[in-house]
Amino acid sequence: MRLLTVLTELGPRACGEFEGFYVDLHLADPTLPNSVKGILALGSEGVRRASAALPKGTEKYDPAEAVLLAPVPDPAKIVCLGLNYRDHAAESKMDVPTEPILFSKYATTLIGHNAPIILPPASTEVDYEAELVIVIGVGGRAIPRERALEHVGGYAVGHDVSARDWQLGKPGKQWMAGKTFDTFAPVGPAVVTADEVPDPQALGIRLRLNGKTMQDSNTNQLVFPVDEIVAYLSNIFTLEPGDLIFTGTPPGVGMARQPPVWLQPGDIVEVEIDGLGTLRNPVIRR
Repeated sequence: MRLLTVLTELGPRACGEFEGFYVDLHLADPTLPNSVKGILALGSEGVRRASAALPKGTEKYDPAEAVLLAPVPDPAKIVCLGLNYRDHAAESKMDVPTEPILFSKYATTLIGHNAPIILPPASTEVDYEAELVIVIGVGGRAIPRERALEHVGGYAVGHDVSARDWQLGKPGKQWMAGKTFDTFAPVGPAVVTADEVPDPQALGIRLRLNGKTMQDSNTNQLVFPVDEIVAYLSNIFTLEPGDLIFTGTPPGVGMARQPPVWLQPGDIVEVEIDGLGTLRNPVIRR
């Protein structure tokens, strides 16, 4: 099923997509948590109960009018992998990593579908990166690889916006700063539960800038697949329900082009992943 977080007069509401509407799941079944993170934390039982609640829902929101937050607007962690596509490593003229290259973002980077990416005054080289996002369901520590997928609640479309002049041009390089300006982590529109994604390593992934395709690859190019990523990270820190893991970007990023292509006010960026949907965000400067 597709789980979303809709901003309403009652605050953020966990919803499921059903017959063309977003159905408030907690009002359909008051025993369900009123957050996507809470539902995913219940594992397959939570997904089953949420799915059963959908036909009973009376509070529905029209997608044409609904304001969507990131599907999990309050993750404990946002973890990201760099150089995790073989074709992107080749584009970057860098060796394919032998272990995951990690960095993080903060929750203030998160925005949802149709929310604006805000170009910061401090950067003139803001780049785009289409990404598959793993959403943790049941948490865990030191998870064996053969059981890692049991801890994946679902998947979402993500966009790792990157200020390259900070990430690569500052003294000592500033990956954390370059990756974590406000609004630099659009995610959405929904989390598609893991039971509906039989093979996360077989998904077409594309990014369009103002309608022009800039990135076009497949998650079969991932250096480290989903189960290995989850197991690896769980040996560093405890994974918690709702944690977001950005899995890296394919080739075609702006900094690799001649001349480079940087995001500009008025741009429209769309990230599409097969079976997960399309994440759309305008670009503005304030």
